[in-house]
Amino acid sequence: MRRWPEIVPSIPSSSTPSHPRVRARRGEGERLREEILDAAEGLLIETGDESALSIRSIADAVGVSPPSIYRHFADRNDLVYAVADRQWCHLTFAMDRATDGLDDPWTRITARGRAYIGFALANAEQYRVIMMGRPDAIPPGKADDLPPGYEHLVEDVRAAIASGRIRHHDDPILVATGLWMLVHGITSLLIAKPDFPWPPRDQLVDHALEVYESGLSGGPENRL
Repeated sequence: MRRWPEIVPSIPSSSTPSHPRVRARRGEGERLREEILDAAEGLLIETGDESALSIRSIADAVGVSPPSIYRHFADRNDLVYAVADRQWCHLTFAMDRATDGLDDPWTRITARGRAYIGFALANAEQYRVIMMGRPDAIPPGKADDLPPGYEHLVEDVRAAIASGRIRHHDDPILVATGLWMLVHGITSLLIAKPDFPWPPRDQLVDHALEVYESGLSGGPENRL
C-alpha cells in the first residue's frame, strides 16, 4: 500500500473548443456547471497555480461566454473554492483507506495523519485554497466546515482513551483538534517553504507524531 496516496481525477482537456458551445437546453444547467468545474480543474492541474483560473480562461476552455459562468458561481472565489473542494472531498476516502485492517486506535490515528499530509502535499494548490487562503476568499457558510474525516478521527481518539493508549486526557474533541492542528501545521509549512532543508518527510512526520503520542500517553508531568 502506498504510504503517500494521491487521488487525481481524470480531467478533460482544458484547450479551447474548435466550435462554440451550443446553448444548454432547459434542464442542462447542472451539466454545464460540471463542465465549468472540469475545465477549471484541468487548468489548475496544468498550471499548478490558482491565480491562472480567470473567468475568461475558464469560459474560453468551456466554449461559453463569461456571463454564463456567473449563472452558476457567484464570483471567481466561489468557483475556485468549488474546484478545490472537489479534490478536498476525496481526502476522507484516502484516510479511511489508510486505516483499513488496523485495529489499534493509535495506529489508526497516525495512519490518518500520514494520509492527510500525503494527500494534501499531492494536491497542494487545492489545499492552499481550502486551508491556507484569506478568510474573505471563503464562500459564505464554508468557514466553519470541519475537515474531512474529522468525525472518524474523534472516534479513534475516543477508542484510544478507552483503551488506555491516551491517558490523563479525557476530552476526545480537544485531542482530535490538537492532532488536526499538528498535521495541518506540518502540511502548511511543507507547502509554504518547499526549499527549506527539511529532514526526510517520513522521518519528520513520524517524529512529530511520536512526540505527540508520548505527551498524550505519559504521566501528568509529560503532558504537552
